Amino acid sequence: MGASYWPGDEQFLHPPRSIQVFVIPHSHMDVGWVYTVQESMHAYASNVYSSVVEELSRVKSRKFIAVEQEFFRLWWVNVATDWHQKQVRQLLNEGRLEFIIGGQVMHDEAVTDVDDAILQLSEGHGFLYETFGVRPRFGWHVDPFGASATTPVLFALAGFDAHLISRIDYDLKDDMQKNKKLQFVWRGSPSLKEKQEIFTHTMDQFSYCTPSHLPFSNRSGFYWNGVALFPDPPKDGIYPNMSLPVTKETVELYAQTMVDNIKQRAQWFRTSHVLWPWGCDKQFFNASVQFMNMDVLMNYINTHSDKYGVAVQYATLQDYFQTVHQTNLSWDVRGNQDFLPYSTEPFQAWTGFYGSRNVLKGVARRASSLLYAAESLFTRYRISYPDGPVQREWALDKLKALRWAVSEVQHHDGITGTESPKVADMYMEHLMQGMMGAEELLADRLPNKDFVVVSDSGNVLEQHIFVYNPLAWNISTYINISVAYALAVVLDDDGKAVPAQIQQSMESSTVYDLFFVVELGGLQYRKYIVQFPQSHCDTGSACGATHVARVVKFTKKNVSQWKRTGRKLLPVLNECYKLMFDQETNLLHSITDRQVLLQVRVQQDFWEYEANGDVHSGPISDNYIFTANGSAIPAYKSVAMEIVAGKVVSEIRQYFYREEEDKNHTYSVVTRVPVGFEGGLACFRLEQSYKVGPLEMNRETVFRTSTSLKNNRTLFTDNNGYQMMKRTYKTFVNNTIARNYYPMVRAAYIQDDSSRVVFLGERAHGVASLSQGQLEVMLHRRLWNNQEWNLGYNLTLNDSSVVRPVLWMMLGSPSALSSIYQQEALELQHRPVVMPIDQPREFAKKFSGPFVQPVVVPQNLHMQTLSIPGWNYSPDHTQHLHSLNSGRPQYTLHNKTDKTIMFHNCYVNQDLMERVGEVMRGIGEVTKVQERSLTGTWNISDLQRWSWKTNESRIDFFSGTTQDFSVTIYPKEIRTFFIYFK
Repeated sequence: MGASYWPGDEQFLHPPRSIQVFVIPHSHMDVGWVYTVQESMHAYASNVYSSVVEELSRVKSRKFIAVEQEFFRLWWVNVATDWHQKQVRQLLNEGRLEFIIGGQVMHDEAVTDVDDAILQLSEGHGFLYETFGVRPRFGWHVDPFGASATTPVLFALAGFDAHLISRIDYDLKDDMQKNKKLQFVWRGSPSLKEKQEIFTHTMDQFSYCTPSHLPFSNRSGFYWNGVALFPDPPKDGIYPNMSLPVTKETVELYAQTMVDNIKQRAQWFRTSHVLWPWGCDKQFFNASVQFMNMDVLMNYINTHSDKYGVAVQYATLQDYFQTVHQTNLSWDVRGNQDFLPYSTEPFQAWTGFYGSRNVLKGVARRASSLLYAAESLFTRYRISYPDGPVQREWALDKLKALRWAVSEVQHHDGITGTESPKVADMYMEHLMQGMMGAEELLADRLPNKDFVVVSDSGNVLEQHIFVYNPLAWNISTYINISVAYALAVVLDDDGKAVPAQIQQSMESSTVYDLFFVVELGGLQYRKYIVQFPQSHCDTGSACGATHVARVVKFTKKNVSQWKRTGRKLLPVLNECYKLMFDQETNLLHSITDRQVLLQVRVQQDFWEYEANGDVHSGPISDNYIFTANGSAIPAYKSVAMEIVAGKVVSEIRQYFYREEEDKNHTYSVVTRVPVGFEGGLACFRLEQSYKVGPLEMNRETVFRTSTSLKNNRTLFTDNNGYQMMKRTYKTFVNNTIARNYYPMVRAAYIQDDSSRVVFLGERAHGVASLSQGQLEVMLHRRLWNNQEWNLGYNLTLNDSSVVRPVLWMMLGSPSALSSIYQQEALELQHRPVVMPIDQPREFAKKFSGPFVQPVVVPQNLHMQTLSIPGWNYSPDHTQHLHSLNSGRPQYTLHNKTDKTIMFHNCYVNQDLMERVGEVMRGIGEVTKVQERSLTGTWNISDLQRWSWKTNESRIDFFSGTTQDFSVTIYPKEIRTFFIYFK
């Protein structure tokens, strides 16, 4: 059973039953990668949609699926004629044009955050629903580099009936093919299980493209339109490498090649239905020549179906999945296992991109965090001041630009860092422009001028600062701003001095770091005044609340001179931890959990992998691939240290020098130990800020934490910040190091029976546990190689940047940390927004300070989004379709009183009932609550997904909202509501 078939194997030439082939025309259109969006639109993408619409309108049997919405939306708005738009609507009504996934992009699955995956899906779905009343029902994740268990959960929540993946580990796919296990029902969440299961089809070894090799021709296989031409499409329509046309002389050769491939694929599936994707990257830009040849070939095969044992038809993905569903077979169930990491062959582990373009990964997440804050900030303002001076449409345009930029970079050749430099620049430009617009919105909401004014109270310089907590939890933490004065006093909005600390910055001798404590309710502002006394402070004045911290420098230590270590230990303490630093090495020696008096040996330092850049000398590393050329080596020969003992935060600064005689350090790490936060979450976090680079060529740098934990090299990493996955160390014949790397989006940890060491990140990284008690994080990569393909597309990752990622480290018992680390991860992602301002306007005074009612949810519930929808939704879908068909759409949702809120239950240890009206009381009086699908396009009571038979039992559970707006939320549920305010 399941033996592979190759052309010439006679046993498969006459199958006992006819194979029904669903030919699905498509074009895989990367929103980035080698060419910018603008270049792609000009060279081929616009022509795809124009020519496909024209050709589908010409012949009624033809069909096509459209996937990435960014290109389609740009075509629809800027290129499509009235005739094209009319035809699109007609084709959708006929079911011959089908939108698949419907997101703005086909998002990456390894290094995207769950919030951003939802955002890009919602932006695409909102456009489709507003424009066409369309709600996509199927996934088509054919190109992301591995598959996360989070994605099927999100697609099920969005109302999808089936999902499709392709890139999984080569040896696993081979085994699944042989055993006809490529199709299964995926229960991606161990908490939700069958509630959000989804049927999943894994593409076979040929993936999403038709075979490019023909035994009788060396051209482009089944692609008669040839290869897209950049920068300009040819004026004569003649593209490079166009395949031989289907003629009387070639039709039988084409037919036999196609049928052989169909029969080979048919052996790997349980039913006699074969999904045959017809397309590949940048195809159907000349749909006329493509469809013309396809028509002739398919007609020929059907005319000779008795001979070939095959019947072919144009199809959409719905046609295929509906037919498979109607077989009523029982399917195996796959639990919450993901398909990461992904390898295409023994020395090609696609784990390098977890750390590629670290700067882009950081900016993308920072932009997402700014969007998160700006959305809820503007929503609160809009409800409280519907007639305020900030114009609603102007504000929504600013938010839309950032939504689209954050959505765009989630593309599987975007945030992955696998794009060319000019495309990385494009993503960065769009993100920075979007962030500037959001900051402009914040500045208009609260006049923003970063400057110092003279106080009315005398000769004291002041700086006014608003601090906003974007989370719906009460927080107590510290913030850090740079100031130009050596002394400062911080007053809250009641005029009381708050604990503060000022010290010399490590970056500049003319700049000072000012830390001060902030306490904020959920979604709450507070105003702080920073005063800079120009003369000596009086004893007992507010100056006493500010600690002037001093920098203590320690002698630089050379590794070659290390002797007996662990004899001269220097403690740095807070209420939760005691850190011991070894003065003979200037490295961390141990951390003691003061709650239970448990000490763990901990050493942290920088290591490097030396990559091979010559394809003639062995396997290489590149944008995608990590191939360790041996074990990592220490990246330093001497270490210097400074310690700043503080009353808000103590700071340990470590500088790592590549050579003993170097004057400038190559790496640094600053560890900040919060002080005075006993009983609060901030007490448990050790903030580490790194400075890495520029690297030497063909170096991949990791920060390695070696501990006394007995973890047996078992690692736990998160799936997109949604759920944790256990990663057991595996030994391979080749490439064991690279194939044990996993993506860390928000969190990773190692543990034994008594202790757990957790790392939390504000951007994605690659992580591994390669030795007992060890966890390493890849922070930066700089690579060059002479592979022709990489050079041709400029994909060699010569990244000479300096990167400055931040990680929070936590240590404690597994039981103690399990209840707080996910909340800490969100507090890192959504730190308070700090806005320097001038004297606030009248409405801002009313809106700021203690008069702003907090919005607070329980600590095991996370308010994932609070925003005014960017698209028009209708609570009556039938009326919406009628209005669209009549050409007079009427929208009742998208007005000033409508807000969308998403709830995400962070933990997996309990159910929770909440009254939405009470939770939102701090914003306004709730008059109506309507539950919707994940992206808002379905009223949840109308959503009926296909049920697939499985070999396991089902227990359905569902809870909507009650008359008093009570909602029961189960562990790991993501629930979406439209909230209407009075």
